[in-house]
Amino acid sequence: MSVVRVSGSLVEIEPEPGVAMSDLVLLGERGLVGEVVAITERRVTVQAYEDTGGLAPGAPVHPQGAPLSAPLGPGLLGGVFDGLLRPLVTAGPWLVPGRAAWGQDERRWPFLPAVSVGAAVVAGEVLGTVQDGPLTLRVAAPAAGVVDDVAPPGPVDADSVVARVQGEEVRVTSRWPVRRPRPHQERIEVAEALHTGQRVLDLLYPVARGSSAAVPGGFGTGKTVLLQQVAKWCDADVIVYVGCGERGNEMADVVAELSELADPRTGDRLLERTVIIANTSNMPMMAREASIYTGVTVAEYFRDMGHHVVVIADSTSRWAEALREFASRSGDLPAEEGYPAGLASALAAFYERAGHVLTLGGHHGSVTIIGAVSPAGGDMTEPVTAHSQRFVRSVWMLDRDLAYARHYPAVAWAGSFSRDASALASWHAQQGDPAWARRRERVIALLADADRLSALAELVGAGALPPAERMVILGGRLLREGVLQQSALSVNDSHCSPAKGAALVEAVLAVVDRCTALVSAGTPAAAVEENDFGPLLRVARETAPDDTAGVLQCMETVLAALGAPP
Repeated sequence: MSVVRVSGSLVEIEPEPGVAMSDLVLLGERGLVGEVVAITERRVTVQAYEDTGGLAPGAPVHPQGAPLSAPLGPGLLGGVFDGLLRPLVTAGPWLVPGRAAWGQDERRWPFLPAVSVGAAVVAGEVLGTVQDGPLTLRVAAPAAGVVDDVAPPGPVDADSVVARVQGEEVRVTSRWPVRRPRPHQERIEVAEALHTGQRVLDLLYPVARGSSAAVPGGFGTGKTVLLQQVAKWCDADVIVYVGCGERGNEMADVVAELSELADPRTGDRLLERTVIIANTSNMPMMAREASIYTGVTVAEYFRDMGHHVVVIADSTSRWAEALREFASRSGDLPAEEGYPAGLASALAAFYERAGHVLTLGGHHGSVTIIGAVSPAGGDMTEPVTAHSQRFVRSVWMLDRDLAYARHYPAVAWAGSFSRDASALASWHAQQGDPAWARRRERVIALLADADRLSALAELVGAGALPPAERMVILGGRLLREGVLQQSALSVNDSHCSPAKGAALVEAVLAVVDRCTALVSAGTPAAAVEENDFGPLLRVARETAPDDTAGVLQCMETVLAALGAPP
């Protein structure tokens, strides 16, 4: 079997019995990795995952007989990989093309058996556990049967055989096709909030564990910084950060920050419970397309271990561009803006892999997917943005005007929404915060009224508005600057506990109510507006992330300065 024709990353090879769609092949002497994308009687078309420079007709081809699969086991946490899950840290300054071997991890991990020889097990039942850093990984039975053999307690390497079930070897590391979702018993519909540490998200546009969110925004609106904040401060067990087609310097910053940041759970580096898949803009297009599936497959593996995982895909637009480029090369008819006709189906299938599930082993785990969308020219009607909003549960729309006004995170309350809000309101009530839904509804209504009146004030002047409406504008400003703005560079304000966020909202609303009562009692609106609200605007940055008492004390100070209505 040999190469017949090379056209960029598309390679035509001689047909051979047994070669199937999506199978991997190794091309040439260097073993360039490629995937079968079309089969005819005369030719098999392969899309190479790597640069085909130097590949010529007549070069040997070695079919692998299996689709692209990810090695899943210990050693993933704290690692940086390319789109095919090949380690980049040990690759030197650059990943050499044709490095088909994913590499052998020489580390060893402690294994503890959970069954004995002769035990009858079902598919997904735990045979033993491996401790990988802060997490316990479960080695599961691939199928029902009787345990023929199990390894004793002790250190094992990534490729060790730790059990045999019905004659089938069970290794510490297994492989799974990245384009196929991993199985589970059932989806769980119980809503449970994913706390991100970002007030505008947790208070107004929350996302549930096992749900999905899209972050559309033009260039310079702060998508990457917001996603990095979520990665650093959300209460997930594992973070899978997929840099899909982004700039290399941004990925280097992500790795550096996660390496230096202390994990609030363990005190160690946050990177130790993070998996980074770095497929930057200068890496091959097909590997970029595969990186999304690789990332969610890794997340499903940790989900099956009984952990809650967040997948951050930055960005799905670059992934869609890879789909468009591949469709163009393979001769598919283009649809809207040149994207393939199956774009909507591909996005739906990707976000569908999010979910809170009961695993085959009887454990609860979840995969939450958060995808950035980078519309060209900030056009929010382009296909990737429009389709993403159809399939996700939350949209965090980033606004260019807010970003240019240095309001970060620049999440626009006019275009954002959360389909999980009503279900999470019940969950918050069960957690002891029955006022969560009331606060959220009032904040959203106050922001909408303030925007409407601010536009009117620009036409007629704020002095021409009734005093009560001027207090609405004041309340909108206090909410924007005192609650929704959050500095990623501040030690106190980079993240916020739910209790402190609720206290900040209650403090602003209490001050707005007092101001409204004052003008209703005859106090001039200008006199109320001249009061010093600075302490209320600064308290989020001047108090610790969980300092609820400090916020309430500031509220009492501002209310005392305002005085009671006459």
